[in-house]
Amino acid sequence: MARLQEALRSLRTLRLLGEIGRSGGDLTSVADLVDNFAGSRQMALCLERFLALPGARQLLAEAPPPLELDLEALGRLPRGSLGHSVAGVLQRLGYDPDFARPRPVDTPERWLIQRLATTHDIHHVVSGFATVGEGENGVLAITAVQIGFPAFVVLNTAAGFGSFRFQPERHALMSQAIARGMAMGLACAPFCVQRWEQGWERPLADWRRDLGLIDPIQEEPYALRRLLADLPVEL
Repeated sequence: MARLQEALRSLRTLRLLGEIGRSGGDLTSVADLVDNFAGSRQMALCLERFLALPGARQLLAEAPPPLELDLEALGRLPRGSLGHSVAGVLQRLGYDPDFARPRPVDTPERWLIQRLATTHDIHHVVSGFATVGEGENGVLAITAVQIGFPAFVVLNTAAGFGSFRFQPERHALMSQAIARGMAMGLACAPFCVQRWEQGWERPLADWRRDLGLIDPIQEEPYALRRLLADLPVEL
C-alpha cells in the first residue's frame, strides 16, 4: 500500500509540475504541489531538519498563528523598516497579503507548511530576490537548502531541467539565481525560524545583518530592487 501511495504521489507531482509550467506558476497548482507532499517521507525529513535548528522547537511549541498582514499599518512604519518595505512591495505589485491557501495547523507538519506559505513574501524582501521569473526560484532555493522543503526542491529541480531542455537561453540565469539562493541559505541563519512579526519596525538592514546576509540580491537581473526601481522603500 505504501508503495502504491508513493507511486500515486509521484504521478500527481508530475501532473502538477506540468500544470505549473504551462500556467507560468499558477498559485493554485503550486499550493496543490505543496499539499501533495503532506504525509510523505520527504516532508517528515523536512520537519526533522526544521526541528534541529536553534529556536525551532520553541517556535513550534508556541505555534504562532499564520501571519495576517495589515498592509496599511505596516506602511505607516518608518521607511527602512521591514514592515514598511513588505507593505510597499505587496501594495505596488497588487498582491493579496492573504494569498496563502487556508489550511489547518493542528499538527507540526501542517503548521510548518502554513508558516512557510504565509511568510514567503517576507523572504523575497529580506533576500532581495524578485517575485517573478528566476527571482522566484532563487528565493525557493533558500528554504530548499536550509530544510529541504519538498515542493521547493521539486520546483527548482524542474526549473533547472526545464530551462535547459526547453528554454536554453534562460538556463544560465536560472542556474545562477538558484545557486545564489542556495549559497545564501547555506551562509545565513535559517529564515524559517525567524519571528518576523515581532520585528516589523526593525530596519531591514539590521535584519540582514543579524541573519548574516551580507550580500543581498541588489543589481542582478532577478533583483527585487530592479523590478521595483522607482518604489520609495528600502530594498
